Amino acid sequence: MLQIDVLTLFPELVESFFATALIGQARERGLLELRAHDLREWTEDRHRTVDDAPYGGGPGMLMKPEPLVAAIEQLAGPKGPDREVRVILMSPQGKLLTQDGLGGLAARSRLLLVCGRYEGVDQRVIELAVDEELSLGDYVLCGGEIPAMAVVEGVARLVPGVLGNPESAREESFGGGILEGPQYTRPPEFRGLWVPEVLRSGDHAAIASFRAEKARELTRQRRPDLLGPLAGNESKTREAARGPRRRRNGEREQ
Repeated sequence: MLQIDVLTLFPELVESFFATALIGQARERGLLELRAHDLREWTEDRHRTVDDAPYGGGPGMLMKPEPLVAAIEQLAGPKGPDREVRVILMSPQGKLLTQDGLGGLAARSRLLLVCGRYEGVDQRVIELAVDEELSLGDYVLCGGEIPAMAVVEGVARLVPGVLGNPESAREESFGGGILEGPQYTRPPEFRGLWVPEVLRSGDHAAIASFRAEKARELTRQRRPDLLGPLAGNESKTREAARGPRRRRNGEREQ
C-alpha cells in the first residue's frame, strides 16, 4: 500500500479531494492510505502563528520554520539517508514534474507532500527537512494544495488496481514519451464529422499504425521538444522524400 501524507493549512480541502472519484474508491479498497494534516497543530503560541515578515523586507509573509520542521520531523522523521519517507515541497522553484517523475514516486512506499502558502517558506525548512522541491509548471498559485492533489492523483493512477484497466496508464500522453493522438467513440458520424474509417475497420495492425502516426503528428505540432533530435531528423526525411525544390526561374535548388 502506498501512503501519502499532505501537510497543509487547509486539510478540509485536501480531505474532500481524498474522498472523490477514483481516489476515494482506491482509499476505500485499501490501495492507498491518504492523510491530511493541519500545520497549525504544530504551533505553540495561542494565535497558532505559521507566518512572519521576511528579513530584508519585501511583500507578503513567509511560513515560519518552527512548525514546519517540527511537523515534518514528526510525520517523516529527521532528514537523512535512513529516512524512509520522501518529503516533497510543492514550489514554483522546484523541478518540473513529469510522467517519469510520477513513476519514480509511485515506486516508493511513503510520501509527505508539503504545501507552501503566502510568499513561500523559510529556506531553513528546505535545508533541514525537505528532500526535493517539485513544480507543476512555470506559473504561481496561491498555495501548494492544488499541486499536491495533482501529484496524489498522478501517482495514484500508477498504483496497481486503482484504474479499472491497467492499459489506461500506459497508452496515454507521455506514456511513450509523446502525446496521445485523437480518440473517438460512438456515434460514427456527428454533425458531418466521421470517425476515421481505419478505426472502424477491425484491422488491429492498421489501427495501431494509424494511432502511432497521429500521436507523432500531434507531438510534432504541439510539443516538438518531446521528440528532441528526432523531430529534426523526421523533417529532413520528409523534405528528402519530396525531392529537390525548384527556384522561381526553374533551376533546381541544390
